[in-house]
Amino acid sequence: MFKFFIKNSEAGQREINLDENKIPKHIAIIMDGNGRWAQKRHLPRVAGHKQGMENVKQITKAASKMGVKVLTLYAFSTENWKRPEKEVSFLMDLPIKFFDKFVPELIENNIRINVMGYIDQLPEKTREAVNDAVSQTANCTGMVLNFALNYGGRAEIVTAVSKIAESVKNGIIDVEDINEKIINEAMMTQTLTPYNDPELVIRTSGEERISNFLLWQIAYSELVFTDTLWPDYSEENLVNDIFAFQSRNRRFGGLKEEEE
Repeated sequence: MFKFFIKNSEAGQREINLDENKIPKHIAIIMDGNGRWAQKRHLPRVAGHKQGMENVKQITKAASKMGVKVLTLYAFSTENWKRPEKEVSFLMDLPIKFFDKFVPELIENNIRINVMGYIDQLPEKTREAVNDAVSQTANCTGMVLNFALNYGGRAEIVTAVSKIAESVKNGIIDVEDINEKIINEAMMTQTLTPYNDPELVIRTSGEERISNFLLWQIAYSELVFTDTLWPDYSEENLVNDIFAFQSRNRRFGGLKEEEE
């Protein structure tokens, strides 16, 4: 049992006990609210993105400490290219600075970097930084910090279908062979096996939508929406959200014995 003392809104603390045997093995987070965080402080949007990336370090270490096996962070979507050029340029520069500073600490904490998405479409320097981080942490055997970078759920499904169609065309498999296992193996999360599908999906900032994130993989994920903006999201928030996850009755379309 993990014991945490969480601050209450009134002065004081409350105790939260997490069952260490029920910590979600794969947590995925839609990191939302950087721009609003900056706006509230009369700062440019890029200041929110910078602070949000700093917060990745804190949440990564907290998740690793609690025994999470995979932490997937939605860092940049295939739709984010529509944002102002200056903001996109800043976002493309962030991974370079982030990995340069944080990789030694990740190695120290035995955390491996994985990146999913259309990496070949990133600027060369960003792509190099990503590939270097993956290579430098390749021997780490602890938690996987998985970035969804230039990623979109629909695009991923289209790519997977194309791969499967190519296999059928080349006679590697028959149409009758196509099942969930074949589709799983064609998805970008195949590298995370056996933790392909997140058990818990968290979205910060109060928005309650999926935004084209892991559409295949979250079929039975528990969803938690929090009003906290990503740069303010803390270890305490993570503990609260995992506690909410552990309090739910996960039936996967069936019934628990006591409900039969």
